[in-house]
Amino acid sequence: MVMSDANEPGQDPQNPPEAVLTTAALANAQPDTERPAEARSFAAPGEAGAAPLLNAEESGELHARWDSIQAGFVDEPRTAVEQADALVASAMKRLAEVFAEERSRLEEQWGKGGDVSTEDLRLALQRYRSFFGRLLSV
Repeated sequence: MVMSDANEPGQDPQNPPEAVLTTAALANAQPDTERPAEARSFAAPGEAGAAPLLNAEESGELHARWDSIQAGFVDEPRTAVEQADALVASAMKRLAEVFAEERSRLEEQWGKGGDVSTEDLRLALQRYRSFFGRLLSV
């Protein structure tokens, strides 16, 4: 997929189309610290210690997008792979944002001289451990 900086005829130059995120672009991107904290819905770890990484709505949306991509593979395999790459990049970016938001929240408490409870820190470490284990499939 080739993207140009030029606007297509009839497009509003003040509102350019959103660039498609790819895993290659994500690997070279700087962290997005401007995004507001929207959802910190980390549940307590279950029996296997696997806490949800995204809230149920975000997770559902990602699953629905995946199902659509997978269904489109038969008719347009190349397009499906490009869309899958963009979806994975988007999910990875969102996960990085979720962890950055949590870290920022803890650092804000530390910066104000506030004491973060050992329990809060334990839960944060469990989320990191759970994610890291899933990432490495251990």
